[in-house]
Amino acid sequence: MCRTGGFREEIGEEIRLSLRDPPAERADSRPQAGPWGAPAPEPPDQPPPRAADVSGHKWRRLSSSAFFVLILLVVGARAYKDLSRPEAWAYWKDLYFSPGMTSSLIAEADPDGSGHTRPALAIRGAIGAATASWFRDRLGEAHLVAGDAVLLSSPGGDLNQALIMGEIIRSRGLVTAVGVTDPSGHIRPSYCASACVLVYAGGRIRIGIGGSMLGVHRFVTLAPAQDPVAETQRTAGMVLNYMTRMGVSSSVVEAMSATTNVRWLGAGEAVAMNLVTDPVARP
Repeated sequence: MCRTGGFREEIGEEIRLSLRDPPAERADSRPQAGPWGAPAPEPPDQPPPRAADVSGHKWRRLSSSAFFVLILLVVGARAYKDLSRPEAWAYWKDLYFSPGMTSSLIAEADPDGSGHTRPALAIRGAIGAATASWFRDRLGEAHLVAGDAVLLSSPGGDLNQALIMGEIIRSRGLVTAVGVTDPSGHIRPSYCASACVLVYAGGRIRIGIGGSMLGVHRFVTLAPAQDPVAETQRTAGMVLNYMTRMGVSSSVVEAMSATTNVRWLGAGEAVAMNLVTDPVARP
């Protein structure tokens, strides 16, 4: 009995000690390395970096930075060279700063005098180096659909931009007419000359408003060319191909090639060339 009681006292003393004093082994919380419970070995001390390694790392960083700066300089120089060209500046100016054309949306236009009104986008001014992009944006804002009209009033301008504008008009199934609107919203006669005629030709239906005029002349290139004659022939072939696809007679290209000054086509002549497909009386 006394032996048993002493044993219980010893156990109680051990329990009290465990509650009061944390075990010393908790101070070392390193994971055991093996099945025998041996502690993981301490990692070896890392030697301090050598001066050669530090200088090599700095050299690699400097080389990378220098290469990046060199790339920026090359790209910047190329961009400056491209943007400093007159045609590049003309493009940005026409697109963002001072567009050559203006536009207005007519909710109910009657260009053919049929009494059937339709939305129309009236554009006027010179066709500039970025007018095709400008024109596409204006069409998007106007939400025109096939059968709606584009009303033109322009002395002409950039040939390539005019070709693109005509292609856009044809792809959307729009109608073209030459005229302007007065303050009351009525359509009045106007004129469309030079490159504007190419835009007009893009119409699925080309309305000829009485009193409006279509003027043609020979197209010339303003950019330097090694062979101006060959360049003129190439331009004439491009215009002929375009007009043929639009359903216009080749005689209009012959009329263009015959003069350097603007030649105003008569109403009957424009109809005979199939340039005007829907002639109407003076509004």
